Amino acid sequence: MKIVEITTEEYRWPRKKPITNGLHTYTDVEFAIVRIKTDEGVEGIGLGSGGAIWRSTIERMVPLLIGEDPVNTERLWNKMWVPKLIGRRGLTTRAISSIDIGLWDLRAKLANMPLFKLLGGFRDAVPTYVAGGYYEEGKGLKELALEMEENVNMGARAIKMKVGAVPIAEDVERVRIVRDAIGPDVKLLVDANCAYRWYTAVQFARRIEQYDIFWFEEPVQPDDYDGHRKLAAATVIPIATGENEYTRYGFRDLIRHDAAAIFNADAKVLGGVTEFMKVAALAQANDLDIAPHGSQDIHVHLVAAISNGLILEFYGESFDPMWGRIYKETLRLNKDGTVSPPATPGIGVDLNYDALREYRVA
Repeated sequence: MKIVEITTEEYRWPRKKPITNGLHTYTDVEFAIVRIKTDEGVEGIGLGSGGAIWRSTIERMVPLLIGEDPVNTERLWNKMWVPKLIGRRGLTTRAISSIDIGLWDLRAKLANMPLFKLLGGFRDAVPTYVAGGYYEEGKGLKELALEMEENVNMGARAIKMKVGAVPIAEDVERVRIVRDAIGPDVKLLVDANCAYRWYTAVQFARRIEQYDIFWFEEPVQPDDYDGHRKLAAATVIPIATGENEYTRYGFRDLIRHDAAAIFNADAKVLGGVTEFMKVAALAQANDLDIAPHGSQDIHVHLVAAISNGLILEFYGESFDPMWGRIYKETLRLNKDGTVSPPATPGIGVDLNYDALREYRVA
C-alpha cells in the first residue's frame, strides 16, 4: 500500500458571542482536516486547526510522503520531524500532528479496529469534564452559575471554568459561585491559560483551596518551569499543564522540574498520536496522569487506550455553535458523565458536508 495524495480542507464560522479566557479572546471557530489517500482506496483523516503556516508545512511534507507505506508511522514521523527546520515547536509541529493523526486513522481502518483498541484498549468509556466558564459580554455571576448548572443537568460529573482575566478577588468570587452552583460532589477545575506570574498564582491558589479544586491548569507561561514548580510546592491543588508543550522532550523537561502532576498533552499540538503515546509512557514511568487538552474526537481514543488517562475534555454547544453538526455522528455524554469512543474503525469521524460546506475558507 502507498500514499498517493494528501490534501487539506479548512473551515471557519463565527461564535454567537466572543469568548475570553485568561489572556485571549476568540471570535470564530477554526476547523481543518488532512486527507491521506492510498492506492488501495483507504483514506485517513487527520484533525488540525488550519492557517497559512499549517497549510504550507503540509504542502512541504507531501513530496516526502507520497509513495510511502502509511502503516510505517514511526518512520514517517521521523522523516517529517527535522527540528533544525521543521517540528521543534510551534505551528510546524502542529502540521506534523495533523498528518500523523491521519496516518493513525488510516492504520486503524486497515486493522478494522477503533483507534483506542489498536493502541491498547484500556477501557471502553472515559471520565469526562465539560469545559466552559469563559468570560463573555453580559455574563455575570448569575449567568455563570446557570451555565454550570445546565452542564451538570446534562450529566457532567466534572466542570472546568476560566480564571485570570479579572482581579483575583473577583475570580475567587466566581469560583465560589460555581462551587455553590454545582454542589460538593462535582469536580471543579480552574484554567488560567498562562495569565499569572508564579507568585500571583500562589495568592490565587491559596484563596480557592477551600472550594475543593480538582486542578489548577496552566497557571503560568508554558516555559516557566520553575514557576510551575514553585506554585506546585505552595498549594495543595494539583497543577496541570502541557497543552502548549511540544514533543516528548518538552514533557521530559516538565518532569525534570517537578512542574505538574497532570499533563494536558494535546495530540493536535505536540506531534500527533505517535508522539502522544511516548509522552503517555513517559508520564506513566513517573506515576503521572494524562488529561488531554482539546478535541474530544481524537482524545477520547487516547484516554481510553492508556492506563494513566485521567479524564477527557469535552466541548459542547456553548463553546461551538456548530456542535452536533460537524460530523454525521457526534460524541455525547453518557448518563454517568463518561464518553465512549466510537466503535467504528479508525477515529470515527465522518464529516457532515451539508452543514460544513458554506464555511469552507481554503
